[in-house]
Amino acid sequence: MVAHSPGPAAPRTGASIAIGPDRHSCPGSRSGRRRSVRTRRAGLPTGGTSNAGGPRVPTPPADPTNPRVGTVVVLAAGAGTRMRSRIPKVLHPVAGRPLLWHAVTAAAALQPDDLVAVVGHGREQVSAYLTGEHPGVRIAVQEVQLGTGHAVASALQDVPDPSGTVLVTYGDTPLLRPETLQALVRDHAAGGRAVTVLTAEVADPTGYGRIVRDADGAFAAIVEHRDATVEQRAVREINSGVYAFDGPTLARLLPQLTAANAQGERYLTDVIGLAVAEGAAVGTVSAEDPQDTEGVNDRVQLAAMSRALNDRIVREHQLAGVTVLDPATTWIHSGVTIGADTVIRPGSSIEAGTVIGEGCDIGPDTTLSACVVGDGATVLRSHCSGAHIGPDATVGPFTFLRPDARLLEGAKAGAYVEIKKSTIGAGSKVPHLSYVGDATVGTGANIGAGTITANYDGVGKYATTIGDHAFVGTNTTLIAPVTVADGAFVAAGSTITDDVPPGDLAVARGRQRNVDGWVTDRRPDSPAARAAAGQPTAPSPEVTTPEVTAAGEDHRP
Repeated sequence: MVAHSPGPAAPRTGASIAIGPDRHSCPGSRSGRRRSVRTRRAGLPTGGTSNAGGPRVPTPPADPTNPRVGTVVVLAAGAGTRMRSRIPKVLHPVAGRPLLWHAVTAAAALQPDDLVAVVGHGREQVSAYLTGEHPGVRIAVQEVQLGTGHAVASALQDVPDPSGTVLVTYGDTPLLRPETLQALVRDHAAGGRAVTVLTAEVADPTGYGRIVRDADGAFAAIVEHRDATVEQRAVREINSGVYAFDGPTLARLLPQLTAANAQGERYLTDVIGLAVAEGAAVGTVSAEDPQDTEGVNDRVQLAAMSRALNDRIVREHQLAGVTVLDPATTWIHSGVTIGADTVIRPGSSIEAGTVIGEGCDIGPDTTLSACVVGDGATVLRSHCSGAHIGPDATVGPFTFLRPDARLLEGAKAGAYVEIKKSTIGAGSKVPHLSYVGDATVGTGANIGAGTITANYDGVGKYATTIGDHAFVGTNTTLIAPVTVADGAFVAAGSTITDDVPPGDLAVARGRQRNVDGWVTDRRPDSPAARAAAGQPTAPSPEVTTPEVTAAGEDHRP
């Protein structure tokens, strides 16, 4: 997944390293890491499925070939001022999850002894999120943002003697994959280095810290763009700002950092300079995909990162046997599971928590959020949230399934139907123009067009029960609580207030009465009266027939 520098990157005693403001210390600077985004490439499963973007909380089996990671530090204290938001930057979503979720998920996949997130700006919100979604993450507070070196020192306050590898990454890098971090850690351990820098080859390195190498290709220095020579500015390998440190070395060098710079902050990159100065081994690992190192500073980059991650996710599903007809208009969140031979049509959004089975047909113009869709189901131009759609069920078009709507096998919710907190039994149909709320519908029932369950009296919600093979005629109102028992029929246009026993027909509507000659008596000169008398009538003013010539031209007055 990554390319490493040749050899173990032998120490360069006396090698110079230009250190400048790092990414969290200077909001206006891109120094020290890549900042812009360049997008390079565009249920109930019973068999093969795809799960792109990873699970909610990764718990991979231990791999004895991977070196031990003592601590992973995720830096999430930055103000993110360019987002212009009351929401902390790391809580803005990408692919349905906060930026910080992606960072923590990637870090947790390494199974470190200690995973710590450093919070600062908006720490109440960020801490609450971490406590609720990632309870295994230790939270360190950076009271005042004094640079990345100070942030890492804050993270290690409770680890006075860190052992093993200490990995430092960022809370705004949603494309950084566990494979890339694992390769960095492996190469770092194999090289026995004090520091290993994750680098990337980029098309336009303007503004980034350059990786300078010696004649043998070994790491020599990081030179910031403003300090680089013309020759150094031609270098396309940049510093990502992600590092693997030897724990004891990092603990020893951190107290030596000073704030002798214009910003008055302690930079983590200075640790590399100190390591080089004392002759310690410093090397690099190059990310195979430069997007892995991309971060987010503003909403433009957030949108670009969302597109880049979505492209990855869609591609993974496609390679796993899912047909996505138009990737450009299809959005799939991280952690979604989709079965093989399912078709996702244009304009569809498959959101977090959704599981889709095999052989389904989804879309176009469909949103599924935290839904379960069984094998062979069809969902057409509909919005479904927290719903369970059983095998071979049919939904849509223009259907709204709200939380706890459950369609069992072969059930149907048709055009302009809304279902909330209700179960529609196997083979039952709600074909069109109906509202079903707080209801249980048995097997093989039919709910006619225009039927509603009146479930709310202004104070409480009440249940409606419709039995197996019951038939509810069109334009019916069922006043809950009420039961239409097995095999019962309800006549069209009824308002049902009492239970209907099994096999009975309920008719609850006014009897029709025809008033003889009413139109002739009340509207004697109207077109309706003339039509009723069989007399010729003039066209309605709204309906005109244009005069058309032989040449086919329309001559309207």
